[in-house]
Amino acid sequence: MTNAMAHSRGRRNPADGRAPVRRAAATVGVLFLIIGVLGFVPGITSNFGDLAWAGHNSDAKLLGLFQVSVLHNVVHLAFGVAGLLLARTISGSRAYLIAGGAIYLVLWLYGVVIDHESGANFIPLNGADDWLHFFLGVGMIALGLLTTRGPNRR
Repeated sequence: MTNAMAHSRGRRNPADGRAPVRRAAATVGVLFLIIGVLGFVPGITSNFGDLAWAGHNSDAKLLGLFQVSVLHNVVHLAFGVAGLLLARTISGSRAYLIAGGAIYLVLWLYGVVIDHESGANFIPLNGADDWLHFFLGVGMIALGLLTTRGPNRR
């Protein structure tokens, strides 16, 4: 007779049968979709009337903190859709998390280097965005690496 504990250890993935990296990529994708939609919601996005297509002149701020524009929100939506599409395979999920994390680290570096009041700030970015992009980049890369098995790991 086996007990419930022994049975649960024998399952590959009790949650849904999907590889952890696929669940991670899908979760990140859904979060990006939610953030992209919330960027278009007055009240959640302060100064909504100042939401511009792009550029540093957009004074709209998601949660009153993160500077956003229509372009910025559309990029979040596209990143979310990409995450959901790539989450269909393990290799796609891993690529999404690692490459996406690398893109966010480049975006962080770009935001740190440019003058936020110049035309180079076309997305737009502010200091809060910069550091969020840093943590997103590091977190996504960590998820991509830690939720997949290397050739020597079982």
